[in-house]
Amino acid sequence: MKKCNAVFEGGGVRGIGHVGAVCRMEQGGWQFADLAGSSAGAIVAALLAAGYTGNELKKELETIDYMRFKGMDLPDHLGLIGKSISLLFSLGIYNTDYLESWLNGLLSRKGIHSFSDVERLGRKLNITASDLTEKRLLIFPEDLEVFTDEPKEFPISLAVRMSVSIPVFFEPVRLKDKYGRKHLIVDGGLLSNYPLWLFDGSRNTCPTFGFQFTDGDGPCHCPICKARPNLVDYLKAIISTSLDAIDRHSLSAEDYERTICIPAVAGTEENRRKISAVDFGIGREDSQALFRNGWDAADRFLRDRIFGKYPF
Repeated sequence: MKKCNAVFEGGGVRGIGHVGAVCRMEQGGWQFADLAGSSAGAIVAALLAAGYTGNELKKELETIDYMRFKGMDLPDHLGLIGKSISLLFSLGIYNTDYLESWLNGLLSRKGIHSFSDVERLGRKLNITASDLTEKRLLIFPEDLEVFTDEPKEFPISLAVRMSVSIPVFFEPVRLKDKYGRKHLIVDGGLLSNYPLWLFDGSRNTCPTFGFQFTDGDGPCHCPICKARPNLVDYLKAIISTSLDAIDRHSLSAEDYERTICIPAVAGTEENRRKISAVDFGIGREDSQALFRNGWDAADRFLRDRIFGKYPF
């Protein structure tokens, strides 16, 4: 077995693409050491750190109903007016109660609750979030010191909940620091959706590989490309674009050489569309397409290295 660190970009419902790539890497003889991720990438990183294999994650995500991640309070059942009320009073349309509970259940199966539990397995886990109150990027567990005297005992499921809280779509997590001040914490992708640099100069000598989504090539027939997109498509495009654009301008040629680029597209050439981070209505066919995209991207990455394009 060859060991590597892994950093997973945020991608919302596209996380199954990461799992496809993970399965191919594991088949190729790679074992994950330290792990990190933002948003949906934090979910994949946390579960791998807990001891799940790629195939186990595939089985879990194949059966998940992503619409359940859109936790609805009473006003949300009242259409656009109700959602506006939620946004006004809760600063987000949906809650992430179910997501936190679902993730906590999966971690518990492996006997994992906190960051210290992961460290006992000989791994390090980093999760990013964005602190709107302090206007800064948070790297968990280190930056939890301001909130608790025992940052490594902090629940991983709550840390991930903060990391996946896409602004507008999800309510921010309100967290009090040790001085009683409330912080609004949202999606880590707002400030760093692809923190590939996290393990540079780390304690181990493993190479660090990144897993990132791309738009793919060819024409796109996604809703925002219509002549007259509706308001929902417009809001989805704003959020997806802001999350996808973060970090890309700062990546070097060396960074791209250690990045597995996963196309976030599905469909035939005549019906090709980009799957956005907030396409919660994603169907089984699109989910399977993303898994294949991840598998194929990792396969190309490994073949390029085997034939000497990039050194290990």
